[in-house]
Amino acid sequence: MTSEAVEKFRARVAAIQARPGWRPPRAFGLGIATRSTATKTLDTYFPFPNLDENVGFAAIMSDLLGVAPSGSHDLSPEVLDTAIELTAPVVADGGSHPNAELLRTLREVLDRPRSATGTLSLPEISFISSIDEPPVDTSDVYLRLHLLSHRRVRPRGINLDGQFALLANVVWTNLGPIDPDGFEEVRARLRAAGEIVTVYSLDKFPRMVDYVIPSGVRVADADRVRLGAHLGEGTTVMHEGFVNFNAGTLGNAMVEGRISAGVVVGEDSDIGGGASIMGTLSGGGNEVISVGSHSLIGANAGIGISLGDRCTVEAGLYVTAGTRVTLSDGRIVKAADLSGRDGLLYRRNSQTGAVEVLTSEVDWGGLNTALHSND
Repeated sequence: MTSEAVEKFRARVAAIQARPGWRPPRAFGLGIATRSTATKTLDTYFPFPNLDENVGFAAIMSDLLGVAPSGSHDLSPEVLDTAIELTAPVVADGGSHPNAELLRTLREVLDRPRSATGTLSLPEISFISSIDEPPVDTSDVYLRLHLLSHRRVRPRGINLDGQFALLANVVWTNLGPIDPDGFEEVRARLRAAGEIVTVYSLDKFPRMVDYVIPSGVRVADADRVRLGAHLGEGTTVMHEGFVNFNAGTLGNAMVEGRISAGVVVGEDSDIGGGASIMGTLSGGGNEVISVGSHSLIGANAGIGISLGDRCTVEAGLYVTAGTRVTLSDGRIVKAADLSGRDGLLYRRNSQTGAVEVLTSEVDWGGLNTALHSND
């Protein structure tokens, strides 16, 4: 294509963006939605979620749809064909244009018949006008979960209020998502055809690795990490480790325990085997808990308060906000009063059973560097 064609494309984008009231979306994504009925979306897969970028492409797509860049919209053959034609000059320049290139794949999706599982795949585009406002539909939620697992936003960096009401309960299988309504009929039909269905879970959230493979991480058991988990480069999640949605790590980390929803773990920290961190879903969901860098929560220990940097919680000790702890000067305070402070060691006195806090920093050895080089 000539440079004249590219300039014509850019002029069209500029004209759309110059319209009164036009505002670019904060995020958008082209996706493949799985539907069991015309109105029931089971999931949406977004290969290349966009955040504060490629707003020209978003302008073209919203213009073709005749809508403001917000909400989720099905893509018809006519819209896809026109979008492919309009973006052809850009694709031909030899650069990387994942959104424009994905249009051709989405056009092929429309030619697929309904699956033997009773589902239909449909191409969609979802726009998020503000990541600070709650999601408005199912695909909106899935786009936000993809942004988290693609590390485009940090845990708690995007609004997920009301997501449970927008997500369907789904039978997650080796053949993809299936609607629980009528599932046994689907399973019987597939069995009769010689196809065995393996059920992974019955839940609102799928496994992260079926949608996103972050670079530089290891996940020993895929069932233990939900879509929407944020795993920093160098993170290792062992077989009994668990990372919920809207939670995760910011860099090198060993996860052998539980990171609950809303919890953020800093770089070079270790969540020991069987350890637990209280999340934001229970007890009103108001307490935000985090773990700083270079900290250790020992095996079978747990916290209901935040830890700062270079903190250690002794194995087997659970420290909640109301736990009475004895300081080195003999004062007794609630653990909540120490939440987020750096350089603390929480331990239980083996003779008296009292929970003690020492301010002298303890070197617990740190992470194994070779173990977290996950290339």
